[in-house]
Amino acid sequence: MADAPQPQPDVPIAAVADFLADPVEPADFPQARLRFRNDRAAAAIGLGGLDDAAWIAHFARFAPLPGNLPQPLALRYHGHQFRVYNPEIGDGRGFLFAQLRDAGGRWRDLGTKGSGQTPYSRFGDGRLTLKGAVREILATEMLEALGVTTSRTFSVIETGEQLHRGDEPSPTRSAVLVRMSHGHIRIGSFQRLAYLGDRQGLERLTAHALQTYHGDDSGDPVALLRHVVAATAQLAASYIAAGFVHGVLNTDNINVSGESFDYGPWRFTPRFDTGFVAAYFDQTGLYAFGRQPEAIQWNAVQLAGALRDIADVDAMIAELDRFAPLYRAALVERMLWRLGVAPTDAEADVALVRAIEQGLIETGVEIDRFFFDWAGGARRGPSPADPLYTLPAFAPFVDAVAARQAARATDHPYWQDDAPCSMHIDEVEAIWARIAGADDWQPLAAKIAAIRRMGAALAA
Repeated sequence: MADAPQPQPDVPIAAVADFLADPVEPADFPQARLRFRNDRAAAAIGLGGLDDAAWIAHFARFAPLPGNLPQPLALRYHGHQFRVYNPEIGDGRGFLFAQLRDAGGRWRDLGTKGSGQTPYSRFGDGRLTLKGAVREILATEMLEALGVTTSRTFSVIETGEQLHRGDEPSPTRSAVLVRMSHGHIRIGSFQRLAYLGDRQGLERLTAHALQTYHGDDSGDPVALLRHVVAATAQLAASYIAAGFVHGVLNTDNINVSGESFDYGPWRFTPRFDTGFVAAYFDQTGLYAFGRQPEAIQWNAVQLAGALRDIADVDAMIAELDRFAPLYRAALVERMLWRLGVAPTDAEADVALVRAIEQGLIETGVEIDRFFFDWAGGARRGPSPADPLYTLPAFAPFVDAVAARQAARATDHPYWQDDAPCSMHIDEVEAIWARIAGADDWQPLAAKIAAIRRMGAALAA
């Protein structure tokens, strides 16, 4: 058996922490009950061998990992929140705890949610509800299985405090969550430096982000924008193909690594409903399912605005103009991947994706059901949606997919199930109800296992 990978601490954040972050102390929680540990993620960074006591010491009490940050760092940033600029934000209930390299040499951040107050907490208590932590587990597991580049929920530990919230029954249980991601540098950190007129800070952060997240030593802000445009166009397309609605696509929630993270009021839309919203407070539908590509592009424009004093404006405009065609190409790629068919020529691929959207929109077939029923481009049955597949709205798709070659094996047992693995709000609430009412964690464990089983089938 090959030796398990060992931790490889490496903290590039130290080079920019003087103007990007503040050292903070974690909260002293009254309890620490381990509820979820992601051993699959931990193994990737050499931490899979930690016993539960050591896990709690590091991820509830935040004893530093060997060779890593001596003290957590709360990152500084501003941001547009629902298109209104807010200079009074930052890491208000989280911090960067550690940075390591994985077995492939890629940096991985361990950051927190619900770890206590920081200089940016304002009037918040710096805590996280246990329900919020459970929801983030479900979101990240499902998105990872569906091929979305996402942070991963690394750890959830119940902390024994009773929290009061206006949007859920209170008092409610509390938790501290650790997420693993490629990076935590947000567009909002660049906006903050631009707001302060810190040209040197902008140049240093640009060079840091380019080298750390994109392996680019140029220090060129136009190159950074180029990378971010490409990565966020892919992100937007992956949301649509997954049927996912993030809910709060503010500039402080967009990483320059292009990685999805920070899940609050998220939902998966059952049907291809472009107006479907995740957040009850999104009353104008700014971040509705079908408007997410526009919202993400708008955020990229704000990054360009923050860089305008250190970059050529015309060159940045040219990079921003690439977003729409990159998004359209990425959407075709992501839709064909989820369907499991091979691409042919660009025109035919675009026509196939349009036919998928037409059929889903006009008939109301559930997104997950459709991709399950037509895995590999061939109809498998029977299905409750069979009568809908014979309607005229699906005729263009049926004709277009007939000549396609499968790009995915469908011999995994998942494809023989009666129904697809989905993640709709009623199931999320049912899983939480079992935890809240009976401290029964089995439905959550079973759902995680089902999601990972689907992920294995999609990866085949």
